[in-house]
Amino acid sequence: MGTEQIWIGIGLFGQFLFGSRMLVQWIASEREGRSVVPAVFWYISIAGGIVLLSYAIYRADPVFILGQTAGSMVYLRNLYFINREKRSLPG
Repeated sequence: MGTEQIWIGIGLFGQFLFGSRMLVQWIASEREGRSVVPAVFWYISIAGGIVLLSYAIYRADPVFILGQTAGSMVYLRNLYFINREKRSLPG
């Protein structure tokens, strides 16, 4: 298996991981009976985004690199807010 095929596999895995976050959000919303975005959604977003960013860097695709970098910053910021809120809760 050549380098190109390995990177295609990495890109496909990243896309699968990134896409699976929507399934997680859907299941969480169905369980709650309302629209919710669980923290795991953001963790999966970061994981998938980092894999896709790696693939984009390998491909030297500036549009893809910019999109994944900006998205990852949003995912990290959301996790910061979630964790800050958890720390401020009593008990």
